[in-house]
Amino acid sequence: MSRFVNLEFGDQSEDQPQHQKPLAKDEAYYLAEARTAFENGNFEQGLRLYSKVLEFNPQNAAAWTGQVRMLIELGEFREAKLWADKALERFPHEPELLAAKAVALGRTGDLKGAIAFSDASIEERGDTPYIWLARGDVLLAREESRADYCFEKALLLAPRDWFVAWLAARIRSFYEQFALTLKLLQQALEWNAAHWLLWLELGQCQQALGLVSLARNSFAQAQQLNPQCHQANVALARLSESGYWPQVRGWWRRLFSR
Repeated sequence: MSRFVNLEFGDQSEDQPQHQKPLAKDEAYYLAEARTAFENGNFEQGLRLYSKVLEFNPQNAAAWTGQVRMLIELGEFREAKLWADKALERFPHEPELLAAKAVALGRTGDLKGAIAFSDASIEERGDTPYIWLARGDVLLAREESRADYCFEKALLLAPRDWFVAWLAARIRSFYEQFALTLKLLQQALEWNAAHWLLWLELGQCQQALGLVSLARNSFAQAQQLNPQCHQANVALARLSESGYWPQVRGWWRRLFSR
């Protein structure tokens, strides 16, 4: 069943404990909560929270865009494209929404459509970090070296912003550019060393590069900052079981990727 049934205005079947006193929750509250979920990698939760925003204000373009971006982060690119189409019926000139659709198209292989929507997002006077991150995403899908400029532009528009560096790292990681991912995650950690998710994804990147000892340390940092992080616990257990061979595979991978 498509998640569109409950996506636009939330899941009305949520059970609320009767003994809790209801909090004063409004559009701004849910928008802030959605951003927090995004920053913690809770994309399913972010999707639901952006839906809650639309219950209060169906004309909130940021919430529509947020839903599309959550679907992209969840790897549901075709649904992201369909939802972007639905949102663009309301906001045909919204730059970040056009950019999000461009990413969805690029990741489903429609490279011509992706660059067209990316161009449109910039033509609509879009000059936000996400516009340029999305542009970089599309250019990576097209295997164009100009993507580097787009990521640099995004970081210039958001100086010392760990969130933008993290988003750039996630894009690089999607396209398996792990050495560049590593640099971006290290940069993000310079600006927010206390965030467990950055350490977790740094460990995953290091592991992909065969840097097993460093990966183990990063996963341990994530576990220390967030003892409930199941992914870090599992990663540490698997590293303990796998031993020497991931280092060998990583060494060969780095050798032949030069």
